[in-house]
Amino acid sequence: MSPGSAAPVQVGEHVWAGRDLALNPDRWTWNLTPSQIDELVTAAAPFAQGDGDLPLIAAQDFPLPTLGPALADLRRRLLSGPGFELVRGFPVDNLSRRHSTAAFLGLGAHLGSLRSQNSAGHLLGHVRDVGLEVEDPNVRIYQTSRRQTFHTDSTDVVGLLCLETAQSGGISMLVSVATVYNEMMARAPGLARLLFAPVATDRRGEVPAGAKPFFEIPVLSWYDEALTVIYQRQYIESARRFPEAPPLTSDMVAALDLFDEIANDPDVHLAMALEVGDMQFVHNHDLLHDRTGFVNKPGSPRHLLRLWLSIEGDRELPPAFAQRYGSLTVGDRGGIITDRTTLHAPVR
Repeated sequence: MSPGSAAPVQVGEHVWAGRDLALNPDRWTWNLTPSQIDELVTAAAPFAQGDGDLPLIAAQDFPLPTLGPALADLRRRLLSGPGFELVRGFPVDNLSRRHSTAAFLGLGAHLGSLRSQNSAGHLLGHVRDVGLEVEDPNVRIYQTSRRQTFHTDSTDVVGLLCLETAQSGGISMLVSVATVYNEMMARAPGLARLLFAPVATDRRGEVPAGAKPFFEIPVLSWYDEALTVIYQRQYIESARRFPEAPPLTSDMVAALDLFDEIANDPDVHLAMALEVGDMQFVHNHDLLHDRTGFVNKPGSPRHLLRLWLSIEGDRELPPAFAQRYGSLTVGDRGGIITDRTTLHAPVR
C-alpha cells in the first residue's frame, strides 16, 4: 500500500466519544428562553404572510438584538468546540409552516451565508421521503426513507429544524472524525494513511458546467493545522459506474470499511432523537452525521427543514475542495451550483 501524508494524533474539544457526551447533554443542548423565542417569532412575522417562495432573508433584514450575540457564541462553539449543538424549544406547533420556515431562515442568516443544496438552487431544503429509490444514481439519499450512513454535506455547517417526526426510526447520529481517526491510527495506521489519498465521489447527476460527474478529494486532509473530512461512502461506491473514475484498491476498501466500522460503534458515536421544534447544527469539517431509516406516520410524514451555511471565521480548506465547493473563500463557499440552478427558498 502507498500511505498518504497523515495527520498527528488529534487532541481538543472536537475529539469526543458518544458514550461520554450522552452522559452530559447540557454540554451540547441550548434550551431557548421565552424571550429568545418571542424575539425570533417577532422577527419572522413580516415574512409569514403571502404565498410561494420566501425571499432570500439577510441578517440585516431580520433583527435579533439579544439572540444575535447568542448565535455568535453558537457559531464559535461549532467551529472550536464539540462541533454541534441541539437547540430546543422552538414552537413549531403554534405557528404556520411559513412562519416557522421564515424564522429558521432568518436564524440561519445570522449564523452564516445560505448555500444552494441541490441543482435546483434550494437555499431551504426539505428532508423527507418523496418516494424515490436510493438505487437510482441520480437520487440523493435524503429524498428517501433509507438510512443515510455517516457522511458530510458540501458546506461548512448543516442545520436542521424538525417539523414532523417519524412513526419509528429517523434517529440522528453524530461522530467525531478526530476520534475515528485516532482509533484508526491505533489499530491500523497504514490504512488510516490511505484516507489522505484522493478518492472518486459521485455527484449524483448534479454536475457543474465543465466538471466531471464525480470529484476526487481525499476523505481526510491535514491542511492549515486542521484535520478536515469529506465523505459519503454510498456515493464513493456509486462513482464506480463511471469508467474514467479511478478504481478503489482492495487496501482502500479495507480502509473505508474500518473507518465505517469505528464510526458505527455505539460507544463512539452519539445518537439523539430530534423532536418537533428541535434544531440541530453540525460542523461538517469535524463531524460526520447520519440518520437511521424510518417509517412514516400515516398522513403525517417525517419532515425536517435544512440549511447549508458557509461560516465566517471557519478554517481554510485544501485546494482540492474547489472541485466540490467552487470558491474556497471563507464565509462564501460550498453548495451545489449547475447551469440549471436558480437560487430560491421553497416553503414546501
